[in-house]
Amino acid sequence: MTNFRVAGPEDAAAVAELHGDSWRRHYRGAYADAFLDDESPEYLGEMWAKRLANRDGTRTTLAEYDGQLIGLAHVVFDADPTYGALVDNLHVRAPRKRQGIGTKLLAHAATDVPTGLFLWVLEQNTAAQAFYEARGGLRGDRKNVPPPGSESRRLNGTPACFRYYWPDPVSLTVSINAYDA
Repeated sequence: MTNFRVAGPEDAAAVAELHGDSWRRHYRGAYADAFLDDESPEYLGEMWAKRLANRDGTRTTLAEYDGQLIGLAHVVFDADPTYGALVDNLHVRAPRKRQGIGTKLLAHAATDVPTGLFLWVLEQNTAAQAFYEARGGLRGDRKNVPPPGSESRRLNGTPACFRYYWPDPVSLTVSINAYDA
């Protein structure tokens, strides 16, 4: 059975590894290969160490199976006055996809979010777009992907992303108990 819990500082290395694995699988083409293969482990390690040491206004929910990290959702509360809380990261380990884990992580992200919930997804990631649409996400505006660490050399060209949003995130929370993941 999959267990869900809130991440702490001691989880930073495992979270960074899962995040990096997901980026290498889904961001190739948009992000530069040299960044994904050589720089992202250090970049993500530092980012997650900082995030999980100072969790003010954020929550990172982890999904674990047999003590192994298989998914995560990081939410930033009150990120936008119009759209509400930002799901800044939602990642599920490749062999565990299509088992309801991402749906439950999205539901956990929506917990305690009274106004709205949104996220950004790469234009090239059509599988993720279909996932969000199947969960009632509405496609909003399109923008250029901001480069990691504000370094444009970490991107290939000018990839774009779409905003997906849920004006009533409570509708997502019903799925927390909908699956026996």
